[in-house]
Amino acid sequence: MAGFVNNLLILVLLFQNICLGFRGPLSVFKRYKYTSRSLSSECLGSDQTVISFGLSDFALDIRMPAVTPKESDTYFCMSVPLPVDDEAYVVDFKPHASMDTVHHMLLFGCNEPSSTENYWDCDEGTCKDKSNILYAWARNAPPTRLPKGVGFRVGGETGSRYFVLQVHYGDVSAFRDKHKDCSGVTLHLTHQKQPLIAGMYLMMSVNTVIPPGRKVVDADIACHYKRSPMHLFAYRVHTHRLGKVVSGYRVRNGQWTLIGRQSPQLPQAFYPVKYPVDISYDDILAARCVFSGEGRTTETHIGGTANDEMCNFYIMYYMEAKHAVSYMTCTQNANPEMFRNIPQEANIPIPVKSDVLKMMHGHHEETKNSDASSLLQQARKEEEEILDQETKDNDASYLLQQAKKEQAEILDQGDFYSLLSKLLGEREDVVHVHKHNPTEKAESDLVAEIANVVQKKDLARDIASHDERGNTILVRDRIQKFHTLESTLRPRENRYFFLQQSKHGEGNWEKEHKGDFHIEEAMEWPVLDLKLGQVSGLALDPENNLVVFHRGDHVWDENSFDSKFVYQQRGLGPIEQNTILVLNPSNAKLLHSTGKSLFYLPHGLSVDKNGNYWVTDVALHQVFKLGANDKEPLLILGVALQPGSDKNHFCQPTDVAVDPITGSIYVSDGYCNSRIIQFSPKGLYVMQWGEETSLGRSGPGQFCIPHSLALIPDLSQLCVADRENARIQCFRLETGEFIREIKHTAFGRELFAVSYVPGGLLFAVNGMPYPGEAESVQGFVMNFSTGEIIDTFMPLRKSFEMPHDIVASEDRTVFVGDVHAKAVWKFVSAERKGGGGINLGNFFASHKGYSRKGFDRLSTEGSDQEKDEDDGTDSEEERSAPPLPPASLSS
Repeated sequence: MAGFVNNLLILVLLFQNICLGFRGPLSVFKRYKYTSRSLSSECLGSDQTVISFGLSDFALDIRMPAVTPKESDTYFCMSVPLPVDDEAYVVDFKPHASMDTVHHMLLFGCNEPSSTENYWDCDEGTCKDKSNILYAWARNAPPTRLPKGVGFRVGGETGSRYFVLQVHYGDVSAFRDKHKDCSGVTLHLTHQKQPLIAGMYLMMSVNTVIPPGRKVVDADIACHYKRSPMHLFAYRVHTHRLGKVVSGYRVRNGQWTLIGRQSPQLPQAFYPVKYPVDISYDDILAARCVFSGEGRTTETHIGGTANDEMCNFYIMYYMEAKHAVSYMTCTQNANPEMFRNIPQEANIPIPVKSDVLKMMHGHHEETKNSDASSLLQQARKEEEEILDQETKDNDASYLLQQAKKEQAEILDQGDFYSLLSKLLGEREDVVHVHKHNPTEKAESDLVAEIANVVQKKDLARDIASHDERGNTILVRDRIQKFHTLESTLRPRENRYFFLQQSKHGEGNWEKEHKGDFHIEEAMEWPVLDLKLGQVSGLALDPENNLVVFHRGDHVWDENSFDSKFVYQQRGLGPIEQNTILVLNPSNAKLLHSTGKSLFYLPHGLSVDKNGNYWVTDVALHQVFKLGANDKEPLLILGVALQPGSDKNHFCQPTDVAVDPITGSIYVSDGYCNSRIIQFSPKGLYVMQWGEETSLGRSGPGQFCIPHSLALIPDLSQLCVADRENARIQCFRLETGEFIREIKHTAFGRELFAVSYVPGGLLFAVNGMPYPGEAESVQGFVMNFSTGEIIDTFMPLRKSFEMPHDIVASEDRTVFVGDVHAKAVWKFVSAERKGGGGINLGNFFASHKGYSRKGFDRLSTEGSDQEKDEDDGTDSEEERSAPPLPPASLSS
């Protein structure tokens, strides 16, 4: 009995004190080691952060350890380990913060925090591995709990083992007296298996520009949903000062159904969806943020400071456990025309009265002064509900119905929000649901991890001679900043996606082979046995041997470069292993190796007609020519470790190609420049072409990471894999004149690499789709004359993770290098004339234990890590060709 009273008393103290640690019995958490918190008198609490509620439930208190931010827009991070080894479910979040001192908080789940310090500056990152947002708070948002039977999965084999709290301190004037802050959140967890798994769908605009003085600016986001059904139960909006209203909708058969609509100037909590909204396969999720630039004298961009803006619409949902996906994102506008039919309410600002704003600031004081007896009663009520839940039938169908029923019951959050609703003329049930999900490891690539996805970071502080601010809003912060900013998921420009039907050409190759050609994995090739680092480049030498360029024990991650693209890990020295390996193309036997102690971060590779190796190093910002047996380079272009954009400097150059007829050298430059540069055979500058992608649709000759080059010498053309624009652009070698682009919906968001085979074939590989998107990561075979996709291919034994480069021979043997899997795949052609021959896809599919993946073009998910694990990148369609219907998908 005494223990029960103690627990109730602790609950009261939790509500009464803004920074309080738990005290209670902890015998069930035997492995958990407490770390001492040196809290000041302003942050009351103890060293204990865990308290048990009976046999199955416990609470975890996560608080900043008495910090004092010194500058505005400071981001501090701290981590807490999950105190249990086995699987658990988060079923409630209770925030402890005030908007007087905290701009917003985010809680991430991951397996390895970026630091082991008590707390750290979030510029160092949040997590070293994949991470998911589990919770978000801003503007004095209140707590709530999920419907019964719904929880966020953590721990076990697939869930996060650490929580990382990130707190953004906007205006630090409140800290002039140097007081300490211990804002944070308390989690309620349970070991009871939850048949309905919660998740978060994040919609973000990443390229919005708000002109000064403009009265109304719309930011629109829309994506097709390609998953199992999900049930929406709460939403949250987020902008900064200029946001007037944010609205989210489901669009089905042209009909718009409101998910939620709210002013971002009110408490940014998770408000319950008034009427249940179910999302089915091929529905469209759409959102609009309305801004006003009145009062501003300069353009406002998406960013992480108080003077920047954000446009986020969060949706909390649940799915049946067997289909559960824990995190999905949408950052594009798949169909701008559809927003002509958006309901008029989306453009009507929600007024926020001054007295309401005052109440928002004072809300936490009211909470602290709440009557203790009512809190005791509430605590008893919650424990009774927990016990009652243990006796419930765990049948998923029952819980689905019960969850929908309880959405209405969750609305009662207190008199303050009822009054707030009345003042706004809104419904009285406008209250909040707070929660986010730990996630399955495969899906956590998000965005998050998603961190460093593109390695093109913070161009707002770019190298000289660029007008960065105007161009960088599109792609620069990328996922790296997702862990630092609430909204910067993966900045990229608005994409206009087209369903294009490719035209049938008249080429001789097509007439002879169309329909009879297929690429399949070579099962005898030792893809998993090769001892390689990150594989960045592939080529074939004059003897058709496979040449592999890899990074040995070096890894490109978020710590490799600073904001000006200067390499930060020179202390590691050059790679001590041989980075260029020559393999027998039949059995992968090592024939020759070189490149030891020359490179820091290898990237592109080609071999000229004389067998010389041409390579790029993104850390050194240089291009090298090496003889097959030479220890020292024969030619070096660029200045070591000095990024730049003039005739003598590169900035993370990605690839190099040499014309076998003229000897001219072509360099794609690169991650932080957007150009192709031509040099003479002796390395003298000749010309360059290309520019940064502009707002809206990408134009001819504009690049967003020109990543890979393919020479077509018999047609005097150079084709470029324009990675982040997900297309191939082809140009005349002599003049740099744009000829055409090849772009297909099946490419997805990225196209990493391209290779040409004499006779009219193009081969390419794309990048991993974002969680929630349908395009598979795969290889493509195209008819060069028409741009038509003839075939697609995937591995059978192990999925692509981040295919980074591709090379093909005239006999249509194809090799793909994967930077994340640290592997090289081999694919060979199989003739499929009539009914003759054996179809390996059908053969393996008929045997138990084998997957048809790779033969039936199943939808897969993966990630690319040049960006970061779970996010990397390298990545077209015929501009003149008609649109291709979407391929059928399986899951």
